[in-house]
Amino acid sequence: MSDKINILIVDDIKENHLVMESVLTDSDINIVKALSGEEALTLCMSHSFAVILMDVQMPGMDGFETADILRSIDKTKHIPIIFVTAISKEKKSIFRGYELGAVDYLFKPIDPLILRSKVRFFIEFHKQKLTIEKQAEELEYKVKELTQIIEEKDRLETLSLEDPLTKVYNRRGVDKLYDMHWKNCSRYQLPISVLMLDLDNFKGFNDNYGHVEGDLILKEVTKGMNEGLYRPEDFVGRIGGEEFIAILPNTDREGAEFVAKRIIQVINSYAIPHLYNDVYGIVTVSLGISTITPSSDINSVKLVETADKALYKAKNTGKNCFEYLQI
Repeated sequence: MSDKINILIVDDIKENHLVMESVLTDSDINIVKALSGEEALTLCMSHSFAVILMDVQMPGMDGFETADILRSIDKTKHIPIIFVTAISKEKKSIFRGYELGAVDYLFKPIDPLILRSKVRFFIEFHKQKLTIEKQAEELEYKVKELTQIIEEKDRLETLSLEDPLTKVYNRRGVDKLYDMHWKNCSRYQLPISVLMLDLDNFKGFNDNYGHVEGDLILKEVTKGMNEGLYRPEDFVGRIGGEEFIAILPNTDREGAEFVAKRIIQVINSYAIPHLYNDVYGIVTVSLGISTITPSSDINSVKLVETADKALYKAKNTGKNCFEYLQI
């Protein structure tokens, strides 16, 4: 790819082209020539120009008309135009050129030093523009690349915190969010409740219906638990084979018992057959609850352990129910 910068000379007299070419001999310049305004418009559609040197007086479409059209096209409206003219230097004529977007004028006979100086300025300006555009593209690419990395990291992080079967938090995810909620409740002295849930006689279900059906039941129970929660900050996690946990920040005992009762009702409403579940004949769950306002005297593990003890109490009470234990 050439590093040369294109400039366009528009003049109906070839000798004028030769004059400007003889002055503009820098190795980084590529001169493109047009003999009419119409030809200039065509070339501007297929080339990128740092500057246009355009004669005002041309047969057919003159320089002013050509400039007016260039300024109306998105691709060409920002190309600097220097009018080259031998016509009167009256202000009226000059002002018309500036109104049409001219950045400067050159008057014939052309002074080589002034021509080189003016063109050099726009060449350097164009190079800086190209550099900025390239840097912007590189930055955009890097931002896009960084965004993809962050998205991939987030995706992997989500996968590392998610139980693949039920799509709720796994033990690692539970620990991470539980720790965050525990600290927040401790900071603002708010209650936090833990619900431990276990499917009743799940081994009997798996042994008789098979593990494929068992996995489907785990998904249904997860769905039932999520239906039992009301707030976005409450969350469910799977921490064992058929054992689940729900963390309810800013929830007292009464609120936690209400949620537990609703979860049981929702799962009972599914009426999933389980002929090996004692007297119920359907899939049921048992829950244990514990609530506390965090303090420096008690750690978060103790609350989970107490809720777990309450779960086993519910199992011994007859299942398909919940029990509460205070730390």
